[in-house]
Amino acid sequence: MSDNRLAIEVAGLVKTFGKTRAVDGVDLAVPAGGVYGVLGPNGAGKTTTIRILATLLAPDAGTVRVLGHDVVREADAIRARVSLTGQFASLDEDITGTENMILLARLLGFSRSGARERATELLTAFDLTEAAGRQVKTYSGGMRRRLDIAASIVVSPDLLFLDEPTTGLDPRSRNQVWDIVRALVAGGTTVLLTTQYLDEADQLADRIAVIEHGRVIAEGTSGELKARVGGGAVHVRLRDAERRPEAARLLTAVLGVPVELASDPVSLAATVSDAELVARGLTELTRSGFEITEFALGQPSLDEVFLALTGHHADADGGPGGRSEAAGAGLPAASATTKEPVA
Repeated sequence: MSDNRLAIEVAGLVKTFGKTRAVDGVDLAVPAGGVYGVLGPNGAGKTTTIRILATLLAPDAGTVRVLGHDVVREADAIRARVSLTGQFASLDEDITGTENMILLARLLGFSRSGARERATELLTAFDLTEAAGRQVKTYSGGMRRRLDIAASIVVSPDLLFLDEPTTGLDPRSRNQVWDIVRALVAGGTTVLLTTQYLDEADQLADRIAVIEHGRVIAEGTSGELKARVGGGAVHVRLRDAERRPEAARLLTAVLGVPVELASDPVSLAATVSDAELVARGLTELTRSGFEITEFALGQPSLDEVFLALTGHHADADGGPGGRSEAAGAGLPAASATTKEPVA
């Protein structure tokens, strides 16, 4: 029997494309209200899962219920209550922001005056009033993304799928999208967010499912996932990047745990909670002539959690041969990433 407190219930979901098993037995239980994050690298199965939940693809096996309805037998009932924004904006670039919004509102049943009123309301809310009269092709990436999300909520959905909404955006635009997501949740919309960005999941999601090779390998709050790694984490930044390998060997010997070479060329990190042991390691580094510019001892980051769970960082490309998930599944990339009219 369906649990009315869950917006999404998935059990044993499987989807294959030829010989590629894009989704391999996914189970999800997404509470109504709040943001649920699905975290994983390219090719992990995130977009395919989203498209099945949004009724754009049929599952090959498993049971999937969205807002209490079966995705196969009751697809129309689901489409009336959900909306999907893909990784790339699907707007008419040759018309203005206002014209895009009015067009969508009219298609969704608004009267002429109602469509214009709703367009003005959303353009104002998304800080696009000044650009509303310009062709969309003149918009920045952040402006297009905000307009795309606005288009997704012309009719306020009960459930909004956001598939990597901040891909390619600068930090300021990402923060603006995050604020929009928080406002949508405050207004009563449930958001399912897929992302490769660990800080995005940390910032927005109440619960997070980590997907790798089409399977959920961990699920919980950000704090619960970090606790799975055990202990805390020490982060050290050196003055001299060339001596980092030597410093890593020394710190490994003192701490007795592996030391990770972070993406920052002067940074080191290790999972360890013993403050006295960390102090000893820092002292040994100083005695050996390493200049430390910064250090911190605290909870492990989600990046360290992902590394511990999967053996690689979240930004590693999980698709075969470096391809995207869509290409790896034998689909044209555009068909797996463009927003579809599901609301």
